[in-house]
Amino acid sequence: MSGDFDYIVVGAGSAGCVVANRLANAGHRVLVLEAGGKDNYHWVHIPMGYLYCIGNPRTDWMYKTAAEDGLNGRSLLYPRGKVLGGCSSINGMLYLRGQAADYDGWRQMGLAGWGWDDVLPYFKKSEDYVDGPSEMHGTGGEWRVENQRLHWDVLDHWIAAAEAWGLPRVSDFNAGDNEGVGYFRVNQRSGWRMNTAKAFLRTVTGPGLKVETQAHTRRILLEGGRAVGVEYERGGQTHQARASAEVILSAGAVNSPQILQLSGIGPGALLQQHGIEVAVDAPQVGANLQDHLQLRCAWRLEGAVTLNTLANSLWGKAKIGLEYALKRSGPMSMAPSQLGAFSKSRPDLATADLEYHVQPLSLEAFGQPLHDFPAITASVCNLRPESRGTVQIASGNPHDAPVIAPNYLSTTGDRRVARDAIRQARAIMGQGPMQRYAPQEMKPGIEAEDDAALDRAAGDIGTTIFHPTCTVRMGGDDAPLDREMKVRGVQALRVVDASAMPAITSGNTNAPTIMMAEKASDMILGSG
Repeated sequence: MSGDFDYIVVGAGSAGCVVANRLANAGHRVLVLEAGGKDNYHWVHIPMGYLYCIGNPRTDWMYKTAAEDGLNGRSLLYPRGKVLGGCSSINGMLYLRGQAADYDGWRQMGLAGWGWDDVLPYFKKSEDYVDGPSEMHGTGGEWRVENQRLHWDVLDHWIAAAEAWGLPRVSDFNAGDNEGVGYFRVNQRSGWRMNTAKAFLRTVTGPGLKVETQAHTRRILLEGGRAVGVEYERGGQTHQARASAEVILSAGAVNSPQILQLSGIGPGALLQQHGIEVAVDAPQVGANLQDHLQLRCAWRLEGAVTLNTLANSLWGKAKIGLEYALKRSGPMSMAPSQLGAFSKSRPDLATADLEYHVQPLSLEAFGQPLHDFPAITASVCNLRPESRGTVQIASGNPHDAPVIAPNYLSTTGDRRVARDAIRQARAIMGQGPMQRYAPQEMKPGIEAEDDAALDRAAGDIGTTIFHPTCTVRMGGDDAPLDREMKVRGVQALRVVDASAMPAITSGNTNAPTIMMAEKASDMILGSG
């Protein structure tokens, strides 16, 4: 036994660091177990370092999806942070809350207390917003939000093209209705990445916090229908730790359902198949996986300055490095996407259902070299996919990766939105402000024109934008969690991370996950 605690938090990621901070600062004894290592890798903190953290076993679980029918049989890399800070240490740093209608929709599902007016104070609570306090934003919190520290003329021209097509220019995507085009705000401080380990773990003021890294959770310990602790491996040995109050699972949308299933909480037939005693037959644990699939549309340009042209010369690389060293600005400070847009795939929708991530670069696939000519990529994703996937254990061995099957583009509606998204991206690129660059479509390619060809093209170019959610969702009696994120059928166990979302948000999922952790902390402390 490694000692008794009030609370054990499994996972020091975007949610777990927040929960640990709030509980420890309230005077509780808190043990945090993180399967990954410390965030002392320099590429975690340099914004462009995501290129060296994703696909790196030092910081990434290195998961892959199953082969996907909707992606023409392809399997995708499925990055998940395995380091202090979790995905906040390797993600794109974009601060996006989603839309007011997302949370009002959660409330309409019967989740009282989760409407937009209910959650907005929790977004503001941890926020330290660059433009100061307002009705929509907070300051003085741990989670810094800043403007980006670089500029590209070609992106300004894409904004003008989007305006010519019909989108309004907006300065803030986080006021409840994000339709429009503008630059993303990022979680950085003075050109350095902010992750939740820096923001929340290192700002704990009380003495009651203990963090163990390289601590791989094997299962939740259950006694008499109650979660009493955790069994985990560290340093080649198996340990147990006990919690007198609660166990809080914050291992993310892939690992939280995996740990529950390994603990006997999940679909009974699946558990029995792998020799695991069923404690709670919960068919929905690991079901309902929702993710944003991006379609990476790309064009070759003439006469544009893009990252392709800068990074493919020794002088350009030297200039990029020098600018960051001297000013903490330029391409080394940039998020994967600088420019964004939210639009409707068809005019009869009430709110935007498409999100663009526009980048002054192009490459064949993530992790591959940049092309040696100027180009622009406008990735566009369906914010409200109908497709539902699963996360299921592959065996009873906690070191075996789970089977991740997102089931992308499996519905008629999702395929229609994909076709509409590609056609809309082409329409924006066809506007006058971008024609100065004589764009030549590379992906999906002009030969993809009719519905059947666009369906094939979407399957060829579609890839995850790393937003898995909803695998241990809150909801009614058939859902694994109640509205306080408590696991049904087990006392003293909660799941607090993106897996608890009842439906995916209309935007990037990191900020909503931190908000959920803030709200959960108040619930746990009895003040929410």
